[in-house]
Amino acid sequence: MATRSASSSGAEDFTRALADLHGASVRSELRLTEVPAPSRIAPHAVALTAAVLTNPASDDDVASGRFVLLHDPACPEPWGGAWRIVTFARAELEPEFGADPLLGEVGWSWLEEALEAHDLDYGGAAGTVTRVISESFGAMSDRPATVELEVRASWTPHDGRPGAHLRAWCDVLCTIAGLPPLPEGVVALPGRRR
Repeated sequence: MATRSASSSGAEDFTRALADLHGASVRSELRLTEVPAPSRIAPHAVALTAAVLTNPASDDDVASGRFVLLHDPACPEPWGGAWRIVTFARAELEPEFGADPLLGEVGWSWLEEALEAHDLDYGGAAGTVTRVISESFGAMSDRPATVELEVRASWTPHDGRPGAHLRAWCDVLCTIAGLPPLPEGVVALPGRRR
């Protein structure tokens, strides 16, 4: 009986994960693009960028982010498993949200709710929610203040469903972009949302 090496087994597992990611269906307002993945963190990695478009025919985005799936068959101790997902999501919000003391908690709850809504098994969730308030002065004082929200998160998936984790993260990205949630099977009408 032939035995597989850990590296060939890890490559096969990663190939299956890639197929699951590529098969994930996301909202029509999202544009996903595969980009070079970090090469030093894990033996196997894939990275996707995402943009939430105001109009699918244009390049104007209201939110953007990055989703990275890492796989290391050696199961690094900090991960608590062989897989790790690392994400970033950013969107500009209405200026009045900048003063909300609960904005960070709300931003993190969007991630937890999205993972729960997709019935995902995961552990080791960690991250930050940052608000960036930009005010202009001097010759630029006529520009209105802007508020950006950034949600950076990572977690260890335990269920072998990376495509479902991608869909959950896309839900978070759409939420911070201000898009209303869509029930399964419903398609959003194109047009400006903000």
